[in-house]
Amino acid sequence: MKRITVLIAAAGLACNLLGELSVAEIVERANQASYYAGDDGSADVTMTITDKGGSVRTREFRVLRMNTGQGTQKFYVYFKKPADLYKQVYLVWKEVKEGKDDSRWMWLPALNLKRSIAPGDKRISFVGSDFVYEDVSGRSLKEDKHELVETTDEQYVLKNTPVNPESVEFASYTVWIDKQTMLPRKAEYYDKSGKLLRTVEAVKVETIQGFPTVIESVAKDLNSGSTTVNTYSAIKYNIGLNERIFTERFLRRPPREAVR
Repeated sequence: MKRITVLIAAAGLACNLLGELSVAEIVERANQASYYAGDDGSADVTMTITDKGGSVRTREFRVLRMNTGQGTQKFYVYFKKPADLYKQVYLVWKEVKEGKDDSRWMWLPALNLKRSIAPGDKRISFVGSDFVYEDVSGRSLKEDKHELVETTDEQYVLKNTPVNPESVEFASYTVWIDKQTMLPRKAEYYDKSGKLLRTVEAVKVETIQGFPTVIESVAKDLNSGSTTVNTYSAIKYNIGLNERIFTERFLRRPPREAVR
């Protein structure tokens, strides 16, 4: 047993000396690159949804994000268009502690209603698009088992299997991570039979204020034939947001940072 332990430790040391990352390091760095650039940030998003028949719907919204310490974050999404979504707000308090779920709320001004989004609903469609609520703030790393299945000169390829498969609509998903930026560039979601259900791809990336940033992403639902394109603009980092913005008080009365 001791010999096996020594061999494993030696293999890990050899990987480090060769400059290779462990699976845990790859997953953590990809998560940081995707969701934690800077202390906070904002972006305007134009969402274009095209169904199988070619009909197109659009949404426009602003996303505010703030890191609040030890991996926790808060997100504020304010909708500007279309008219039926105007002033709608999506608020997230992202948690990282074991056994503690993220808190999510939706403010529906047309109904004068604040609605909590249950943990089990985080995988449903986000405002009728091919993205899901969970895509906005990211999936907890602890919810999946991660396996490095391939390494190329340019990418790491990871297979991710849910710890609680009954809680999600997929059996596994594969992610391609760019070695240079550590940004995930593509994710493919599969069912138990290996059928491809959904893809999410970062098709355009630029460096903004020193941070590699996705400026266009595409989600596709292979069952419905629908496609959603998110185009990001006016992206800013380290803008000094106040944490009070990310409270229930501002569901009904959006802050100037969201509307200007």
